[in-house]
Amino acid sequence: MKSSLNRPLNNSDRKGVEILSIGTELLLGNIVNTNAQWISEQLSSLGLNHFRQSTVGDNTERIINIVQEIAYRSNLLITTGGLGPTPDDLTTEAIAKSFNVPLFERESLWEKLKQKLSNSVLDDDSCLRKQCFFPKDAQIINNPRGTAPGMIWEPIRGFTILSFPGVPSELKEMWKESAEDFIKKNFSDDYIFFSNTLKFSGIGESTIAEKIDNLLSLQNPTIAPYANLGEVKLRITAKAKNKSEAIKLIKPLKEKLSQEFPKYLFGENDDSLPSVLIQELKKREESVVFAESCTGGLLSSSITSISGSSQVFKGSIISYSNVLKKSLLNISDAQLNKYGAVSKEVAETMAINVKEKLSADWAISISGIAGPKGGSKEKPVGLVYISIAGPNHYISNLKKIFNPLRTRTEIQRLSVNVCLNSLRLILLSKSK
Repeated sequence: MKSSLNRPLNNSDRKGVEILSIGTELLLGNIVNTNAQWISEQLSSLGLNHFRQSTVGDNTERIINIVQEIAYRSNLLITTGGLGPTPDDLTTEAIAKSFNVPLFERESLWEKLKQKLSNSVLDDDSCLRKQCFFPKDAQIINNPRGTAPGMIWEPIRGFTILSFPGVPSELKEMWKESAEDFIKKNFSDDYIFFSNTLKFSGIGESTIAEKIDNLLSLQNPTIAPYANLGEVKLRITAKAKNKSEAIKLIKPLKEKLSQEFPKYLFGENDDSLPSVLIQELKKREESVVFAESCTGGLLSSSITSISGSSQVFKGSIISYSNVLKKSLLNISDAQLNKYGAVSKEVAETMAINVKEKLSADWAISISGIAGPKGGSKEKPVGLVYISIAGPNHYISNLKKIFNPLRTRTEIQRLSVNVCLNSLRLILLSKSK
């Protein structure tokens, strides 16, 4: 059959890869589109140019329109979502209609589906059967984790479509089992992109960018700064024949950045402040405890989210009220009345007493005003006192005033980052 496209295609003008995510739930914000991010990473690792990402709802006409648009400008389209058995799963049908091609049932898929769901009673008119219809010349991508197969299809010369379900675990399994080798063989130019991400704390993105301005214009490797709350990342990406060559290209830049920001660079790739701090405490065979007020357990949660934290973290006291500060941490009425719960003096006593009470090497205490209410002229929203107690009567006190326009959650999270990073820096400055 003839394509329903209205103008002739010039194969030489069509290049690059695009990702099309299909699902009204994505447009409504009901779920986060993690699939597009994951596919992007896989494409980069294969050395493919990735030009655009699009999202469309469960609407046949809109899917047809955007598939036809993409067919004019790209040579590879990867879709996720809309392959299930429900009426709003329209992807395969819409893609076929984009090129005026009928669907045919694959009887073998139906038989495999019945075997896969042997504990269920499947009638021949089951809605699941729609998942077995594909264009006649499409190659099927097996779905080992679910019921909806995908396809590899070249509806017109020079343009290929790979379709996957929207369930992330199914997509990833299918990609590794079938799609990766197909893309390598048919689209890769024998180069890969490999990235190494360096992570910084205690310094702003603009400050880093200003200091490395001469490096930001490099072509290979490239450096891209981006920031999360309380953290800055520098992603170094190299294009090379293989991973080993890429690592060699990246290494000098990593060394240069490490020398430029020795105090602020805390890790790379999957490292986090909690994981780095845990590793350092493990090496020193030391323990840590917390006394939390304004963070309400968030500091403790950040540590216990890391596997192996039990080797260094003994526990915490969440003394949100003054009553518990007095009964559990022995903060006196006189100190509370004179200085207030949010003060250097109270935070210091909290750290000293929790360290002694829970028998740890190190203790961090935190007390502050996370807002949005509760501040005053003398003690505004965003004011946080942090105290760290260590061996040999060591004490470090820190006062932070975060932007009061930040949300309560942001102030709490930033406070946690400062706590963890402050202890990290103290440990680095003290030999064991």
